[in-house]
Amino acid sequence: MASVNLVYFAWVRERIGRGEETLELPDTVVTAGDLLAHLKTLGEEYEAALEHENVIRVAINQEHVDHDETIAGAREIALFPPMTGG
Repeated sequence: MASVNLVYFAWVRERIGRGEETLELPDTVVTAGDLLAHLKTLGEEYEAALEHENVIRVAINQEHVDHDETIAGAREIALFPPMTGG
C-alpha cells in the first residue's frame, strides 16, 4: 500500500468537503483512472464529486497527466474540474 497526498480544487473540493488529504492506496490503484475509480468507493461525497470522472483533470506532482498515466512515485495528486475560459 502506498500513501499519497491528494489535493482537490473548485467544485471537486466543495463536493468532497475538504481541500486535501493523505490516503493509503491499495496496490490495485496503478493509474490516475484507477485512483478516480477507487475514490468513488469511499462515500457519497466522493461519488458525487467524481460522478463524471472523464471530465476530471489530474495532475501528478503539478504536471497534467492522462487518466491512463501511472501514479507510481507520486508525491502529490491534484484533482480538479475542467478549466473554463474567462
